[in-house]
Amino acid sequence: MKIYFPQWQGSGTGEVIENGAKAILDYLNDPEFIQIPLSKILAGKNGEKKYNINNFDALKEQLTRLKEYTNQTRPKTIKTIGGDCGLEIVPVSYLNHKYPNLGVIWFDAHADINKPCDSPSCNFHGMPLRILLGEGSEHLNPLLFSTIKSSQVHYIGVRDIDEAELERIEEGAIYATKNNNIADLVQTLKLKNITHLYLHFDFDCLEPKEYNKTYYEVSDGLTISEAESDIKILQENFNIVGSSVLESTTTKVSELQPISNIINLLMK
Repeated sequence: MKIYFPQWQGSGTGEVIENGAKAILDYLNDPEFIQIPLSKILAGKNGEKKYNINNFDALKEQLTRLKEYTNQTRPKTIKTIGGDCGLEIVPVSYLNHKYPNLGVIWFDAHADINKPCDSPSCNFHGMPLRILLGEGSEHLNPLLFSTIKSSQVHYIGVRDIDEAELERIEEGAIYATKNNNIADLVQTLKLKNITHLYLHFDFDCLEPKEYNKTYYEVSDGLTISEAESDIKILQENFNIVGSSVLESTTTKVSELQPISNIINLLMK
């Protein structure tokens, strides 16, 4: 199943994320992608915060649509053009239910593992992993097909971590090495008997000197060639059942050229 879900409300006010997703859709020009409609509930500057989550009602409405469509189609694999990172709670929880002990690879500058009550911004795209762990919000738990364990989460490129997130990472012994060491990650996954993977890819994992059309720019990221190599090695060693490309902000297809190989690897 291929999904186009340009959710931006999880970023708070970052409507440019929707435009960035559309540019990737236009670049791929693949009619197999199905669009999940976004909510028309007021969001962004006019949005309402509930339960310490900005734009809560809009998010819940459109994520419910995504869950319902996923439940109806029951796909074997899911590829998603997004959108902000908060959308991941549906595809990851679905594939985790379908493939027990799914490995979740989180290419991201940010840990995205805040509880709503701990989030400095109250923006949902910083919370999806905590929701997936079943610890985030009782008001959103009905959107999950299943919950994951700390041992299933593995970061690549993470470097901008809030204090509360760091505590949760250390408490759960979550894989979050400072240096990019794909051989070590492969060995770790195999020692856990993980055979199926979900590849979450937020483009801010990349070094902004190489690609800066992202919602956030965080220095000291992965080079594009490192990211491409990591993805290829993971694809060679494991069964990739889900992947996403998220939070690119360029509206120009031509500006996607530096990351075109990454998009192709994850979406084709």
